[in-house]
Amino acid sequence: MTQTANLSLAGTTALVTGATDGLGRAAARALAAQGAHVIVHGRNPARGEALVDEITRSGTGSASFRAADFSSLEAVRAFADRIASDHPKLDLLVNNAGVAFPTGEPRHTSADGHELQFAVNYLAGWVLVNRLRPNLAAAAPSRVINVSSIAADPIDFADVMLEQPGAQDRGYGQSKLAQVTMTVALAPAFARDGITMAAMHPATLMNTTMVSDLRYPPQTSVDEGLEHLMALVTAPTLEPGAFYIKAKTARPYDPQPSDPDARDRLLELSEQLTGVSAE
Repeated sequence: MTQTANLSLAGTTALVTGATDGLGRAAARALAAQGAHVIVHGRNPARGEALVDEITRSGTGSASFRAADFSSLEAVRAFADRIASDHPKLDLLVNNAGVAFPTGEPRHTSADGHELQFAVNYLAGWVLVNRLRPNLAAAAPSRVINVSSIAADPIDFADVMLEQPGAQDRGYGQSKLAQVTMTVALAPAFARDGITMAAMHPATLMNTTMVSDLRYPPQTSVDEGLEHLMALVTAPTLEPGAFYIKAKTARPYDPQPSDPDARDRLLELSEQLTGVSAE
């Protein structure tokens, strides 16, 4: 039996959010090493430009840096519009940017007054997939990989912003399950445009700065997470709307993404909060 070859990344354009550290940084290097032009996103220009310089010196692929603070929806929308203008065709979007806070910490809010993990981990990705959909369609077949997690707390539509006492501890899991729910909800329409959208859990408690800040001992490495991410990026085919663990389809750790009512409520809420609609 002849095995279908992995996709070539040579000459493609990829946007990786949260690319100045951890898995995002490793992904930017790996994509460039396979011949892609990588749009490096981050908040820190010095770190971003250093990564661009490193990729340029490697002599393989290319990179450019675009700064944006995803705690501000205005900044995310402006960032998306600049990417859309600069890159009419976008072959790959890796929604990787994220924040997490230790258990017991006070509730954090974004510039718009939203719970910060929901804003950065979920709402920013919502804006990007919808604002960049025409660019992804222009490059079809193209892909969106939402870097989520097996962490799963169901979305409490009565308290999405975690204002009730003690609710902040479920913020990370809620934001990550929202990513998976969005993926299931949007994937069919995106697939009709030639865009395959999937979500994934890269690896558990990788040795990243974020995990260190959470005061958890690492259980896996960034290299392991990168292996699983790149397997999805280069796989000959992916199942639209699927959730992947170790590059294999799996059930999310909560049934909410399979609930049509929850999906509809999340899409309506996302449009209301961001001013960006799903076409």
